[in-house]
Amino acid sequence: MRNFWNLRLNKKIALFFWLSTLFAHAQSSDPEVGNGKDEKYLYPVNPGQPGSLAGNMGELRTTHFHSGIDVRTNNMIGAKVHASKSGYITRVSMSPSGYGNIIYVKHPDGNTTLYAHLDHFVEPLATHVLQEQYFRKTFSIDLTFDKNQFPVKQRDVIAISGNSGSSGGPHLHFDIRNSDNLALNPLLFKFPEIKDQTPPLVEKVALTTLDINSRINDQYGRFEFYAYRSGNDYTIASPILAYGNIGVEVLAKDKFLLKDQFFGGVNYIDMRVNGVLHFKQAIEQINTEETRGIYTLMDYKVLRTTGKRFYKLYLDDGNTLPFYESTNKGKIHVDPKKDTRIELFLRDAFANTTKVAFNLRPSPLATELKNLSAPREPNVDIDENIMSITTKKCLNQNTVTVYQQGGRTLIYPSYASSTAAVFLIDLRKNLPDSILVCEKSIITNLITTIPSTVDYKYYSDWIDITFSADALYDTLFLRAKRSANGEVYTVGDRSIPLNKSITISLKPSREYTKDKRLAVYRKSGNSYAYLGGEWINGRINFQTRELGDFVILTDYEAPRIQPILINSYKARLKIRDDLSGIQSYEATLNGEWLLMHYDAKTATIWSEQLDKSQPLKGQFKLDVTDNAGNIETFTSTIQ
Repeated sequence: MRNFWNLRLNKKIALFFWLSTLFAHAQSSDPEVGNGKDEKYLYPVNPGQPGSLAGNMGELRTTHFHSGIDVRTNNMIGAKVHASKSGYITRVSMSPSGYGNIIYVKHPDGNTTLYAHLDHFVEPLATHVLQEQYFRKTFSIDLTFDKNQFPVKQRDVIAISGNSGSSGGPHLHFDIRNSDNLALNPLLFKFPEIKDQTPPLVEKVALTTLDINSRINDQYGRFEFYAYRSGNDYTIASPILAYGNIGVEVLAKDKFLLKDQFFGGVNYIDMRVNGVLHFKQAIEQINTEETRGIYTLMDYKVLRTTGKRFYKLYLDDGNTLPFYESTNKGKIHVDPKKDTRIELFLRDAFANTTKVAFNLRPSPLATELKNLSAPREPNVDIDENIMSITTKKCLNQNTVTVYQQGGRTLIYPSYASSTAAVFLIDLRKNLPDSILVCEKSIITNLITTIPSTVDYKYYSDWIDITFSADALYDTLFLRAKRSANGEVYTVGDRSIPLNKSITISLKPSREYTKDKRLAVYRKSGNSYAYLGGEWINGRINFQTRELGDFVILTDYEAPRIQPILINSYKARLKIRDDLSGIQSYEATLNGEWLLMHYDAKTATIWSEQLDKSQPLKGQFKLDVTDNAGNIETFTSTIQ
């Protein structure tokens, strides 16, 4: 970066801002002149030397698509980060989570490059940001600039790489975004530092039935098959028996180097049915404002239950992502007279390609099966519109009784073996209150059917739920219940994704004292996530973007503060809260505000003075507040 400034710190903040403004206008009035719109993008770390990646654009993360590439820095903090192209810094941001410390650089071609998880900025930007933090009295900050303030030339060092924000280890996250803020694939810009001759790796193929009359190996449901490797290609040796409408999923990843532990996602997948292109996925641009659409690309239920990220090669009704070309939305209708040949072609940005091939062999609907094991207890599951009940066979009983709104219906098994039976119920026709199986009653807790794309409100004497028109990806058959002691409220299942937040109003069965520390939490195992809530007329109202179990708790415990190092050079401490979480913190030195950086993943804060020539000396005070309003104070006298 061109260094036109040589600021000398002064104790008066007003003077700093006056100097900043003066020198900003003294710089080039048009930084784009002579910068070269035809510059090729430069690899941002150690340009010209062999590089390696820890993640690629389009990779499937738990809650979003990865929007850029993760550039490895040998697991170390301190690599120089270069401007990939000439232009000017348009925005910087600092946060304890997410991208951490970020720089955005706008270029003459209209694109913007983003550099994230930085350790720190370089001068003169570093001083300007520090001044703004002290002026606004905040660590978290988001600043924008005009083109005359911080111009850069290609290859200028603009920052030092780090591990800030929600980074899983030291690296540089690098994006290239167009004028519509769509993230482009940086690997398509052909950085010579990155070599990749390894085709994508395939672990499993999954097949799923798409309606009540479809079968895989004579059964309804979803089934996984290991793919066996032969050279660069994979196969499933034996034909898979199938009937009706079938969806294909694939579990795959792209290794950058064969012996490397790092891998990314697969951006290009073609599926051919009997030699004809049936489905095509090409992830080359990502809308960074609509990241939750990833829930429709992945099998979200499998992600929640196993952590595996399967690519769906068919389109659910709620999938509006722009990555696809397809016939019949990728859904396969099995030919009832001959084998259906399925071929998957998985390709990375370097055109390395892997093929997976297998056959679907037609098998007519069967009502009697040989290999169907009986569970100890009836197993009830809901997938899309179908409820399946798998149970052991009962003596002198060949049906289950479905109760709905005072009426009852006898259901015969869809298929069975000598020991087990499977009953399939179309929830669009029957929404059971309870089911009698082998003289045992199963309460379904199904309370209502909620259509997608419309506003919907559900009312009851213990819970009200409001869905906006864009909250759901698909029709929801909602299950809800309250535990026997009235302390746990179950609303839906975590395996069902929400696009937008819903509003829930709970009316507790017991009295709660009015206490600002009382709030709603989402419960997952032994962990709790703070959601807050507002009490109105005996009900507590809150919003959530995830279904599951909810509880009302009171957080009586203040945060914990643990000093690590406090001397005349720096104050470093750990701050933690066991329930509601950290809301805010503030440090002072002799009554004057002191900047404390915060890294949420390590729960660490550390000081940075405006005037670095002055030692930390005097009375240090730190107040930490949690989301429930509890405050912990730490004081120390620094000699």
